[in-house]
Amino acid sequence: MTSNFARSGLRVLEIESQAITQLHQYIDVNFERACELMLGCRGKIVVSGMGKSGHIGHKIASTLASTGTPAFFMHPGEANHGDLGMITKEDILLAISNSGETAELLGLLPVVKRLGVPIIAMSNNPASSLGQHADVHLCIKVEQEACSLGLAPTSSTTATLVMGDALAIALLDANGFSSDDFALSHPGGSLGRKLLLKLDDIMHKDDLLPLVDEDQSISNALLEISRKGLGMTGIVNKNGKLLGIFTDGDLRRVLDTQIDLHTTKVGEVMTQTSITAKATTLAVEVLNLMEEHKISSLFAIDESGKPVGAINMHLLLKAGVV
Repeated sequence: MTSNFARSGLRVLEIESQAITQLHQYIDVNFERACELMLGCRGKIVVSGMGKSGHIGHKIASTLASTGTPAFFMHPGEANHGDLGMITKEDILLAISNSGETAELLGLLPVVKRLGVPIIAMSNNPASSLGQHADVHLCIKVEQEACSLGLAPTSSTTATLVMGDALAIALLDANGFSSDDFALSHPGGSLGRKLLLKLDDIMHKDDLLPLVDEDQSISNALLEISRKGLGMTGIVNKNGKLLGIFTDGDLRRVLDTQIDLHTTKVGEVMTQTSITAKATTLAVEVLNLMEEHKISSLFAIDESGKPVGAINMHLLLKAGVV
């Protein structure tokens, strides 16, 4: 029985993969025209559809909005009973119906036309009622549904979703939408944390900053490491400038040489070529820097080379950057 499940699943993947491949022919002048209309829209893209097309429409509207194209979903049934007031003359209607004959959508057209709102239709038939009344028609026709009965919307909804993604990303590229822009629309999630957090937001500083003078003994440096809990300490000169770093790893190296921890100056055994960053550096860039150099901690320094903060991998993990 399990093999039958796998066979059915593989059949669905094959059919829907073919449906996506066949969409290539519909990325044409109509697609270009739809993008031009949406790019020039001074209002919002109002996405509407019934049933499964409506569920896909919700996703398309969400993707558009999060990638720099203001959009929202309007349920056509509710629109026919008052919600049509959501649409203004500055907007564009993206109407989704696989058949192109969805009564609830067609019922909106007279008012939308009267407002002079451009209509972009997505259906499997440009000759449908919706296709004929649209300013631009995007074809999402598929050869067959993945449902063995040929009834449940499967391949057709997949094709619709992919066409919506194609529109959203084409507009993202045209708008020059950046990672910073993306983060601004996702401030509450891990994406926002990764893209907006700066080193200064999460680093240890002030009294939590592990620092010892270069003339201090290794044993004193170890006490500072234990007190501050970052697994390392910075080594500074009398002017407070960072000279190097001493870590748990350096301690293991020093122990192999059998030197006296109480009399040997930490400045003599520190790592001098330590990697540093500015406090204003994005946390995700600090993570990349640490991974590139295979280190687990680093210092932030100011313009004069004095340490102003310290970070380790645990703090990045705690902040949700990793």
